[in-house]
Amino acid sequence: MRNDRRRIAVIGFGAMVRSLQASFRRSGDHFGVAATLVPMEFAPAPSELGGVRLFNDVAELIDWHPSLVVECASHDAVRDFVPALLQKGIDTIIVSVGSLSDKTLLDSLEAAATKGGSRLTAVSGAIGGLDVLRSARSAGLSSVAYTGTKPPNAWTGTPAADAVDLASLSQPTVIFKGNAEQAARLYPKNANVTAAIALAGIGFDATSVVLIADPNATTNLHRVVATGAFGSFSIELQNKPLPDNPKTSLLAALSIEEAIVRHFRAIDV
Repeated sequence: MRNDRRRIAVIGFGAMVRSLQASFRRSGDHFGVAATLVPMEFAPAPSELGGVRLFNDVAELIDWHPSLVVECASHDAVRDFVPALLQKGIDTIIVSVGSLSDKTLLDSLEAAATKGGSRLTAVSGAIGGLDVLRSARSAGLSSVAYTGTKPPNAWTGTPAADAVDLASLSQPTVIFKGNAEQAARLYPKNANVTAAIALAGIGFDATSVVLIADPNATTNLHRVVATGAFGSFSIELQNKPLPDNPKTSLLAALSIEEAIVRHFRAIDV
């Protein structure tokens, strides 16, 4: 059952999950989302589930024995549900990587995974080059900087909306400047990528972050620049937003599928 590719459960049932289901169908239904964990107050209507089994309680999901659980909900979902899953030996993939900026939570997840003999995987999300950062880290990184640029509507409902009039911007505007810990905490639905970079590189406090609202942007632009004993490295990605959620890049959704495929792959290349 642990290797059953069609007994995958998700936490949440929003745009990310719908994108994942559509991608599975396009690839031939070798994988399948069979169940979802959503608290009662946020539960989708039965007509939206399309045969996916609904659980409102993490204990019920654990008793169902999923082969893998994929968190696609929020930082709170990681905190509230993932430790229990790991402790019961259930491998889990998380999308809300920014939650790991909380060291207390990170430590509790590691302890739960160790106790349960399970594995926690954080997706790469909308960024690439994390393998380079992880490799370079062993020799010493001196600086890692991330710049994220998105259209103004992608910052709706964030602290940026309180600081500037997003709808009337006429030029690129810096809406945040700080480190990865602050960015992941203040912009949890926009800046998960900063957490992924911090975890792969020199940590949350040392990773510098700039976030920009650009009225001329038609894609979500991510730029990483790093220097260290290995030399220097830079990467830039221009990602299309997820159609149902402009705060998220389509590549972030695709990275979930890749993480699932790698989880079940006999040879990981």
